Amino acid sequence: MTTTTAPRDRMTSASLSPPLPPRLRMEPTGSSRTLLDGGWWPRSTDPVTELPGLVLAIGTLRGPVTRLILSADGWDTHPRRLGVAGRILRLGYFTSQPLSLLTAICANRSRVDLLVVPPHITDASADAAMILAATATNVIHAQHIPLTISAPPVAVAEDAWEDEGGHMAGSRRAPSRRQAIR
Repeated sequence: MTTTTAPRDRMTSASLSPPLPPRLRMEPTGSSRTLLDGGWWPRSTDPVTELPGLVLAIGTLRGPVTRLILSADGWDTHPRRLGVAGRILRLGYFTSQPLSLLTAICANRSRVDLLVVPPHITDASADAAMILAATATNVIHAQHIPLTISAPPVAVAEDAWEDEGGHMAGSRRAPSRRQAIR
């Protein structure tokens, strides 16, 4: 259940239920040199229900969150302010923000970029996507991770690698040195 207060332009939403523990994986070092800081898998597309637990978890790991930047698509509602733990958090929804990316701005001016995994995805795919997003060496942008996770692996026979001395399947092998001398 949610409540809404104030005039329409200053509308603040707050959940009357305790925050849900987020399904969240964060890159453990907190390095500012990573592409993504982790992955988050919300249970629904209701921001008032889903965001408070996430905000509290990020606050514990990286400092209090003051603002969230979200995609304009993919959420049931677009509250501009959200009450979390006695504080008011500003929310911004932008069409330029990828659906699969959430950016949190913390009070210490640090930024946390998270992959947003769609709620309807399978457990195995969601876990794989969050693990990839939370890996410090990840070089795949948030909007491409779901495609990477859902793409079937390509099997390549060992002898298909020409540059390692093999041959392409179906191609004719070059004669060995001994055969060429004869």
